[in-house]
Amino acid sequence: QACSERDVSSLMSVFDQIQAKMDDPYQNNVNQQGETYPTYGGGEYTYPYQTDYPPQEEEDAASDVTEGHDDDEQMYEGEYQGIPHPDEIKEARRAARREARMKARMAAEVEEETLPDQYESIMEDCGHGRFQWTLFTVLGLSLMADGVECFVVSFALPSAEKDMCLSNADKGMLGLIVYVGMMIGAVLWGGLADKLGRRQCLLYALAINCIFSFLSCFAQSYGFFIFFRLCSGIGIGGSIPVVYTYYAEFLQMDKRGEHLSWLCLFWMLGGLYASFTAWGIIPHYGWGFSMGTEFQFHSWRVFVLVCFLPSVAALAGLVFMPESPRFLLETARHDEAWMILKQVHDTNWRAKGEPERVFQFSQIKMPQAQDDEFIEIQSETGTAFQRFMVRHMTLVKQNLMSLAAPDLRLHGLFIAIVWFTMGFSYFGLGAWFPDQIKYLQFEEYESNVKTFHREKVEHFHFNFTLQNQVHKEGEYIHDRYIYLFIYRSTHFEESLFENCYFEDIRSTDTFFENCTVKNTVFYNTDLWEDSKFIDCKLENTTFLHPKKGCHLNFQEENDILIYLVCFLGSLSVIPGNIIAGLLMDKIGRLKIIGGSMLGSAGCTFFLLLCFSQWAVVFFQCLFFAASAAAWNGIEVVTVELYPTSKRATAFGVLNGTCKLAAIISSFIFGKVIGITKIIPIILSFSALVCGGLLAFKLPETREVILQ
Repeated sequence: QACSERDVSSLMSVFDQIQAKMDDPYQNNVNQQGETYPTYGGGEYTYPYQTDYPPQEEEDAASDVTEGHDDDEQMYEGEYQGIPHPDEIKEARRAARREARMKARMAAEVEEETLPDQYESIMEDCGHGRFQWTLFTVLGLSLMADGVECFVVSFALPSAEKDMCLSNADKGMLGLIVYVGMMIGAVLWGGLADKLGRRQCLLYALAINCIFSFLSCFAQSYGFFIFFRLCSGIGIGGSIPVVYTYYAEFLQMDKRGEHLSWLCLFWMLGGLYASFTAWGIIPHYGWGFSMGTEFQFHSWRVFVLVCFLPSVAALAGLVFMPESPRFLLETARHDEAWMILKQVHDTNWRAKGEPERVFQFSQIKMPQAQDDEFIEIQSETGTAFQRFMVRHMTLVKQNLMSLAAPDLRLHGLFIAIVWFTMGFSYFGLGAWFPDQIKYLQFEEYESNVKTFHREKVEHFHFNFTLQNQVHKEGEYIHDRYIYLFIYRSTHFEESLFENCYFEDIRSTDTFFENCTVKNTVFYNTDLWEDSKFIDCKLENTTFLHPKKGCHLNFQEENDILIYLVCFLGSLSVIPGNIIAGLLMDKIGRLKIIGGSMLGSAGCTFFLLLCFSQWAVVFFQCLFFAASAAAWNGIEVVTVELYPTSKRATAFGVLNGTCKLAAIISSFIFGKVIGITKIIPIILSFSALVCGGLLAFKLPETREVILQ
């Protein structure tokens, strides 16, 4: 800029000299004797000019000079003296002003472009050490909490459905509500993180998750439980977009791909933590308490309570972490950013045994401060909460609209398709694998059902378990059923019960159909008149002190094979994460994404050959191992593709797109369980192939500085 000012000043001084010469072409010179004579002419020769010459001779001379020339061809007389024409001077001045403006504009552009370069130099000077590893652990716990959230409901649902007497529709809604909350939370917190700060939004999100996860443990009704899980999902939904954005802004370019990949390991640890604690807690029915018949706190609620501990740990650690300095520079908070960068520098080099090293950057360039986009709301307009909501929702809307800018539109569309196809196949098959295994177990169980025809039992005391039996046209007279457990596909059809006594009966999937019940007493049982007896004739039958709620049967509903399947699936992600971390900065992000998605597509195709439970388990592990690298690559590219002012917003929208795909695929795949397995396999295979091929059209960001 200083150079451009000197050029302009020198040009202006030359023009002033030329103008002065043009205004006074008759200059006074001094002859040898010291006398002053006026002279005429310019250039190399000058001639004395006497003032007493008659004016007529001047006019004649002018006529002689211009004789034979038209007015249009008349030559400017200063041209003989080397004096520029006034029009030429004006044009030269305009050209000088244009050149000055161009140089100033180029200098301003250089000023803006040097901030990312300088920030990269600062991070290289700070090094990678104790500070980054501490932040890595804290943010990793946030990702771990997100991973746990995806498994909590699926593990607790078999027990919760019995505890709260859920229908199939209620179970399906409870399974999807978590993804709905996470989708809303991803868009909401991602948009706010670009305006309020990464750390602040993550604190809010984790706090909301902790509060509502804790409340859901004690919710006795289905309505409250599903509401609390929805709010919990909204809170933890901000974890993924904010965590990756936050951590990437503390990493230098050559460390970014590798360490963001290592961060993905914590999501896998969340799955391991959830499956391991479910395996160890839920089957122990005695790990709970009850207060009368209205409040029950069974072991599955203990499991839900334990699962919010990673979120509490992440929240506690995040309190001691600073805000992202890159965000602070973007919002013109220069002093705060400088202090945090100095803290990072001193922490790392002190841990490396070099406390004497001095932070060398005293001046940090900043982009032009952005206009405050907050909507001004008068204090008397609505309540404080209403003003808060209007202001922050407006910020989110403005950020979302900014993603449609022409320079981001095409690449944004491509990466959104990749996110959608990956989420559709991964989460859809992730829910399909356990359900398919359960269906195969059920088929095997049904093949061993025992059928009894026209049996007659009198004066018999039943005190053992009945399971997987069908009794048709039987007669049961003066029988006693005490402390009896009847479960799983035990039906009585067209049978007679006369003068019988049922006490303390617990049942699961037990029905009486077209039966006649006479002079019979049901005391403290869960054999309810309106739900267990279908088209039955009840004569002089009494129901005393019926059990409330649905009884839990852990031997049936909490098969350890399901926990083992989820545990192995989470464990199989480790090799994919390791490979992605080692190769991310060597072969590039796009090859990682494309190769991983195409490899996953091959694994889904071989699911057509699975006809046993353990074959499904094997290909599930293979699929998760192949998919892990693609997730790492997608998340790294998303962070590096967008500028700082839009990074968290874009990540939130794309992660929300992924959760939307999870909702769609889980709903579709759940509808065809037991009908066909071709539809889930073909849809997943097609989505992965399309997404994998499209991934190669994304820009490579391996050696790109965060803008």
